[in-house]
Amino acid sequence: MFRDLNEKQKEAVFWEGGPLLIVAGAGSGKTKTLTARLAFLITQKGVDPQKILAITFTNKAAEEMKSRVKNFISKEKLKINHFPFVGTFHSLGAKILREEAKLLKRTPNFSIFDDDDSLRLIKKIVKEKSLSSFYPATLMKKFSWIKNELVEEKRFFEESEEEKKDLIWEIFQDYELALERNNAFDFDDLIQKVVWLFKNSEEIRKKHQKRYHYILVDEYQDINSAQYWLLRLLVGEKGNLNVVGDDAQSIYSFRFSDFRNFLNFEHDWPQAKVVFLEQNYRSTKNIIESSSVLISKNTLGKKKNLWTENEEGSLIKVVEHQDEFEEANFIVEQASYFANQGKSVGILFRTNAQSRPLEQLFLEAGKDYNLFGAFSFYERKEIKDVVAGLRLAFNPNDEISKERLKTNFSQKITLLWRETFSSFKKEASPLQLIEAFLEITNYLERLKKDYSNYQERWENIQELIYFASQFESLADFLEKVSLVSPLDLTWQRRKRKTKNPLVPSLMTIHLAKGLEFDVVLVAGVNEGILPHQRSLFSLPDLEEERRLMYVAMTRARKELFLNFYGTPSRFLYEIPPEKVEFWGRNLEDEEGWIDYN
Repeated sequence: MFRDLNEKQKEAVFWEGGPLLIVAGAGSGKTKTLTARLAFLITQKGVDPQKILAITFTNKAAEEMKSRVKNFISKEKLKINHFPFVGTFHSLGAKILREEAKLLKRTPNFSIFDDDDSLRLIKKIVKEKSLSSFYPATLMKKFSWIKNELVEEKRFFEESEEEKKDLIWEIFQDYELALERNNAFDFDDLIQKVVWLFKNSEEIRKKHQKRYHYILVDEYQDINSAQYWLLRLLVGEKGNLNVVGDDAQSIYSFRFSDFRNFLNFEHDWPQAKVVFLEQNYRSTKNIIESSSVLISKNTLGKKKNLWTENEEGSLIKVVEHQDEFEEANFIVEQASYFANQGKSVGILFRTNAQSRPLEQLFLEAGKDYNLFGAFSFYERKEIKDVVAGLRLAFNPNDEISKERLKTNFSQKITLLWRETFSSFKKEASPLQLIEAFLEITNYLERLKKDYSNYQERWENIQELIYFASQFESLADFLEKVSLVSPLDLTWQRRKRKTKNPLVPSLMTIHLAKGLEFDVVLVAGVNEGILPHQRSLFSLPDLEEERRLMYVAMTRARKELFLNFYGTPSRFLYEIPPEKVEFWGRNLEDEEGWIDYN
């Protein structure tokens, strides 16, 4: 692992101690560097693994890091008694809250409410208070802002623009009390409530500060205010905070992330070691040089000189189309062509709605594709029904799960299930409880009766059963299910199964961050789509759209196609013209697409 590092990566990995900022350009091996840093602390520096905390933004990234470190330790034939905590911010928050639940008037077997649960709870409160003029979804977003930005009452009344501030705050307080009654936390609480505990109890704060001597954080440019303060309070005075990120890839402001936390790292930690990783191992020179010129147009950011020893590569193709269907047809043809050559293909777009013509033409052509980030497995009705049964068994105060069962099953069946799980021993496994729930509710017959695609739904339940069989503890299983991050990606196969794994992959640019493909085709590089029309009158928003374009471009290893129809995006004019090959539609030519250069 250490032998494969370049000089800058070694500089970061072998840093002795204190604050460390790794500014990692696209494709520069940041995951490799952070993983090597973790391995170095354990195997070379002799730090007790239990004293190390590694935080990622997705479960997928956490599993990848754990796997790499375990493989390294195994390969080097080293023995360690424990393994560091490697997980997401929210899994760390849940872990701390299990210990400290009593201080927040909960018990350790609390439920974790997802967005659907929270929305149901807010709807119930609004209905009970006869406040039909308030939209629950809007309220939920406001409550999320309050928690992610650590907004206290005074600041709320100073900064909120709504006319009925007092009523909104009243509903928020009712919502907080309802969560308490349900013995539940919502997703945002897993960070905000921990910060509240740390700020209000020196004893609790110091207890957890002593637990971790080194804290490593991936994707630091994406943290929000609550996550920032969680880290600051947890690190304490020892300052062994090691972070890696790229401000040029900060694209999650809609989730309250603020890349200024990344830019201010040296202000927060004046003694910090700063290492720039600027060698790109992923893309051709044309792609790297073009994307670097593009992102240099932003006014805020740490300037990097990204470079590569890779080949010059093909020019970037900028392709003009008459409309979205002609664009989709071209993308499907090109994607299928490259996939048949054994190349990985990513089809990226700004908004989910852009997938519609692409999916339609893939289906009409009888070609296979993967849709990335499709309807989440845990959001499916049949899965939520079963999980609600288990959540009620784990936490009898969970009114939202109780109401779901009452709504979807008869009162007789609901009461029978409550009697059944109360008779189970506490050590009953998730698998045993699922099997009992399916038997009592006669769930397969219900699916056959109500759904034409019952077989598919039953297969989903079988997948849940398989997953549950890997857990002995109901608490561990429910926490794993609840903490599927919005950034954890879900693949959903459309069309028939195929032996060829290299079918084209469709996803939004937001979901593509962290991935790479031999060929990338970006759809809808139009003014009003990318950049999105909502961003056109705000410089910070426009700069985030440019970062989004940068992320899309730097996913490509070899070939990059930027497609548009109507008015071309301003970003296309920011790419050096000598790096571009412009393609347009020659309607008089049977060959169709021609190079206009």
